Amino acid sequence: MTAKNRVLVALSGGVDSSVSAALLQEQGYEVEGAFIKTWTVPWLPCTWREERRDAMRVAATLHIPFHTIDLSHEYEKNVVEYLIAEYREGRTPNPDVMCNKYIKFGGFFDWAMEHGFEYVATGHYARITKADEYAPYLLRKGVDTNKDQTYFLWTLTQKHLAHTLFPVGSFEKPHVRELAQKYNLPTATKKDSQGICFLGKVNMKEFLSHYIESKQGEVLNTEGDIIGIHDGAVFVTLGQRHGFTLYQTSPSSPPLYVIDKDIVSNTVTVAPEFLTKEGGGKEMILKDMNWISGKPPIECEARLRYRQPLFPVTVQNCKETQCTVIPLTPQSFIQAGQSVVLYQGEVCLGGGIILG
Repeated sequence: MTAKNRVLVALSGGVDSSVSAALLQEQGYEVEGAFIKTWTVPWLPCTWREERRDAMRVAATLHIPFHTIDLSHEYEKNVVEYLIAEYREGRTPNPDVMCNKYIKFGGFFDWAMEHGFEYVATGHYARITKADEYAPYLLRKGVDTNKDQTYFLWTLTQKHLAHTLFPVGSFEKPHVRELAQKYNLPTATKKDSQGICFLGKVNMKEFLSHYIESKQGEVLNTEGDIIGIHDGAVFVTLGQRHGFTLYQTSPSSPPLYVIDKDIVSNTVTVAPEFLTKEGGGKEMILKDMNWISGKPPIECEARLRYRQPLFPVTVQNCKETQCTVIPLTPQSFIQAGQSVVLYQGEVCLGGGIILG
């Protein structure tokens, strides 16, 4: 075996990364596994030891070396502190994007390269292709469109793609489960993890309330009338239909959605669903732009949220790491801090963060 055969698999303790390791081993790679230890929520039950134990069982089943990489400091600084700071300023961040950028394809990727591995591998549902040796690498959607995770991977660069493998990206989830049974993996029947990357299912308002003081404010209708109260504009996001209390409601009252918030005045504006659809269509100025495979196109498609149907956009005024993206169809709940990810067909072109 040479360095070109060595691959370090990020074993999370879940079925996708477990099958990834088994597939690569079957394909002849020299596989090793690694569990990434990250920051844990101080007031919640600690689960990382159980996840690490499952990852170790997988490594033992496959008879591969196992490592534990402590990236708790990096996670706290680049994911947790970022998350809190963004919400405090009234923006809506995506911690999973930052987790991939700074943890899986930051600290973990760098550790693997420094220790002589040619590749890292994860259980992401995505694919990497290349037309020929002179063409750039392309990041493509996973075959399972319901599980595709390219939305969270828009910060990857050509360096990352050249040294990354996504073994389950060419399969649909039910088949991955079948493969786990075939390889007799101890995680074969384990439920999928949910929630924020590494943190799991965390109530965002409860989480933020440990770091940001709640401050009661007014809920307004579109006419500016006070119709209720809330615990703090920083705790709500556009589009949600909870997190506030109305003074008057009845069974026939239409559901109300947050359509605007003002952090300075600590007010939240709500409206029925039919009003929320009238907004949007405005230009989005994106910062921290990353084009994975080259120059930006003039026309492509985009999504603001994970699994949101793609909508057509035009791309203008690109300067270094900033671009203007204009939706060609009206979009509701455009929020500063959100990731906008751009596509052409099944190819993920890159993305950026809404400035504001």
